[in-house]
Amino acid sequence: MAGRSRGSDQGEDAVVGVSERSLFAMPLPAELPTQSPLVPGSGKQSLPDIPAPVPSPAGRIVRVRRQLGRLSLPRLRNGITAAAELELDRGIGFLLVPVCLAIGAIGYFSLTVEPDFARPVAVVALMGFLAIVSRSWPKTHLCMTAALLCALGLLAAKVETWRTGTQMLGSEISTQLSGRVVSIEEMETGRIRLTIDVTSTARPKLRYAPERVRLSARKIPPEMTAGSLVTGYAKLLPPTGPVRPESYDFSFDSYFAGIGGSGFFLGNPKVVAADDGGMPLSARLSSAIENAREAIADHIRGSVGGAEGEIAAALIVGVRAGIPDEINEAMRRTGIYHIISISGLHMALVAGTIMGLLRGAFALFPDFSARRPVKKYAAAAALLSIAAYLVISGVVVAAERSFIMLAVMLIAVLFDRAALTMRNLAISAIAVILVSPHEVVGPSFQMSFAATAALVGAYAGWADHRAGKTRPPPPKRSLPGFLTRKFLLATGGLAMTSIIAGSATALFAIWHFQRVSPLSLFANLAVMPIVSVVMFLAVASALLMPFGLDAPSLYLMGKGLTAMIAVSAWISERSPVDAVGLISQQSVLLVTIALVIATMATTWLRLAALPFAIAGLLTVSDTRTPDVLVSEDARLVALPIGDGELAVNRARPNEFTVDNWKRALRSETIILPEIFDKADGQFDIADAVNLPPGAPFYCTDGVCLARHPSGAIIAHVEDRKDTWKACGFADLIIVNDATAYDACHNPLVLVVTKRQLARKGSAAIFFDRQSATGPPTISFAVDSPYRPWHAQRKFSREARGLEPYRKPDKPSAVPAQ
Repeated sequence: MAGRSRGSDQGEDAVVGVSERSLFAMPLPAELPTQSPLVPGSGKQSLPDIPAPVPSPAGRIVRVRRQLGRLSLPRLRNGITAAAELELDRGIGFLLVPVCLAIGAIGYFSLTVEPDFARPVAVVALMGFLAIVSRSWPKTHLCMTAALLCALGLLAAKVETWRTGTQMLGSEISTQLSGRVVSIEEMETGRIRLTIDVTSTARPKLRYAPERVRLSARKIPPEMTAGSLVTGYAKLLPPTGPVRPESYDFSFDSYFAGIGGSGFFLGNPKVVAADDGGMPLSARLSSAIENAREAIADHIRGSVGGAEGEIAAALIVGVRAGIPDEINEAMRRTGIYHIISISGLHMALVAGTIMGLLRGAFALFPDFSARRPVKKYAAAAALLSIAAYLVISGVVVAAERSFIMLAVMLIAVLFDRAALTMRNLAISAIAVILVSPHEVVGPSFQMSFAATAALVGAYAGWADHRAGKTRPPPPKRSLPGFLTRKFLLATGGLAMTSIIAGSATALFAIWHFQRVSPLSLFANLAVMPIVSVVMFLAVASALLMPFGLDAPSLYLMGKGLTAMIAVSAWISERSPVDAVGLISQQSVLLVTIALVIATMATTWLRLAALPFAIAGLLTVSDTRTPDVLVSEDARLVALPIGDGELAVNRARPNEFTVDNWKRALRSETIILPEIFDKADGQFDIADAVNLPPGAPFYCTDGVCLARHPSGAIIAHVEDRKDTWKACGFADLIIVNDATAYDACHNPLVLVVTKRQLARKGSAAIFFDRQSATGPPTISFAVDSPYRPWHAQRKFSREARGLEPYRKPDKPSAVPAQ
């Protein structure tokens, strides 16, 4: 990596352009003696100048053959060995530590069966023993050490799962709930979202009540704050699973977030008490911070107003539930939504602003600056600032990870180390993996570290390239020329940063979200200068807010956000469709391997990334798109019918689920069902055999029918008693009844019941492409036996094959005789 070293007598900021990698460079061949007769101009014995013969094509061919002849297997093996030893000398072994830990964590979360503690501990002990006894064999020792690190990553993930141990709600139920408010969020719809630590339940009393739930309410009392005791009758719902197989698992996220259930209040909650006398110190401190966040957010909304106020509150205190959906979608389409989430960009801008202000202030006192390490003072102040920013922003996972990364770099400055190096990135990755191993399988961890590693690797490679060249002093330029050059350099640097980071994260974004932002480069070039100014104003507002002098900076911040929203909306309207469909998992793995090699290797071994990258790109489309998708509650069914259209069986489908399915199936338009009255006689169930391929859903008499472009007929039945109506012609039948069974008894007809979906989650169905008469195949989102974040599924009434709970009717009063 390119590094800096301080001169002994040139002041604090003097640098020497020496690359760290040059310390490990191979020795150059000795120069020829200056008085050699073979060197022209070296002395009197030099040979006369003779024109060099022009090589003939035949001579070139001979030389190429000679060079190819030298590429023997022993030479290649020796070259690889020498390059690998140089990589180890440069410290690549330490850079691979987080990679091995991540492999172990991913391996744990990919297991189909939950292991007990004895197995990971035994594997760690065995690998540790083998690593110790193999110290005499360096290559074997390296392999055993890597295996030990993988085992430690697996054990860390197991410990986190055991430590979290979230009590998850198993079934939908309504109960009188009492608890203490943890946080309050105003949503864009006008509802209020409350996170509550449950203290008791009644009518009925839950034997396995979740410890923390997230509920929404239409209205809350004005005196309700974080720390208040509240009560109300609420409908609780268990955490949902993936909306389709291999998509984001919300129950996994809820488990590690400590949220055991969600739902809404049936009515408005009431404040029981606001006394914090019985609260532990940690809860009181958390409530005080949360109330301060809400007060700051309300002050910002009142000062800025509108959508700009919501975004300003999100940038300063991390409260972003109130941002309008159309603005969120525009930012996602243009690839600038990362601006809203407090992450590395915001932490870096805050730290850079604080350091710049302090160093500018210290520059006003040259005597003091000459005697004191003011750069370290500024770095320490920046470290404290981002720590306060982390706390006031709610300590969300993305901000926590970004804080660790930036804290490592600032601490490196305090100890006279290079701040931006791959080693510091590896240290922060190790810290994140050991503290929160479940983050490894999430998009936030993967995309942020991929982008940072690519940027650090590109910076190091460019620094090495420039270090080996001698550059003449820059010519004198006029002021307009100087400003133009600085502007072009800044624009080029921003463009390259966006290209490198976007290229490194593109495949991860497609894998997790099935979308890509084709105009993200232009959007980032247009928006990032505005964001830099906005964040500077945000820091100024935070510093001036205690003195009541923040109005001008908040006003200017609102104007900057107005410009950012306008630019985002303008580019979003001109952005092509960003849905790209599904990609293969092996493609993501191959590209990840290529990214690791390309960013960590410093010798010609980085060329080994090319075959992995090429293989990853060639296998992007090596996956099959589902022919039919079914929601886990058996209520919603969708199938692509051609021309970018997606047919659904409900007139008011779940918007979030349908949006995810549209991106996965590369559809643009939703086709709602046509509903016919049986008495009209316009459509009869028997008419399904005459439906043309690609026909949408037609619903009548409790049955909805559609025909896939392949010719297969899909039926959705509300009552199990109507299943037999579709057995004669349907290839796939979905029954929205937990008491249903396979009434067709035909191996060529696939019957999916509500009970199956309740136990195994959403489903993807594939029709046989080779034979039109072959039975369809099905893939569920959740495997059994269950992992801890899915164990609650077996307790629902639907999973047990029971009908929905219905309150008994009240007996009517008997009239007096």
